[in-house]
Amino acid sequence: MKILLDEMYSVDIADELQSRGHDAASAHRTPGRGTPDDEVLDRARADGRAVVSENVADFRPLAEALLVAGESHAGVIFTTQKRWPRSDPGSIITALDELLKATLDQPTDLELWL
Repeated sequence: MKILLDEMYSVDIADELQSRGHDAASAHRTPGRGTPDDEVLDRARADGRAVVSENVADFRPLAEALLVAGESHAGVIFTTQKRWPRSDPGSIITALDELLKATLDQPTDLELWL
């Protein structure tokens, strides 16, 4: 599975996942900080990546709108700050590493919760 980490996550998380052999990218590497969520999702779709984000309020409606319009996305993986605190990046790295090892197929049009 290929993923794109939303801007709330440090680029170091994507780098560590890459060092573990995963195809992980960071929205921080998109030109300009503060990229709108619809553009993050468009980038993920163009690259065939699932978006990893805590931002359910924005990404869920965007993903649903694509499906209603007859379009597709490569999955959305939602997390929570409470379960995976950003102050402890090792916990989200471990959780994503395990998910990526266990999930070989891209979750097309699916919403997953980590």
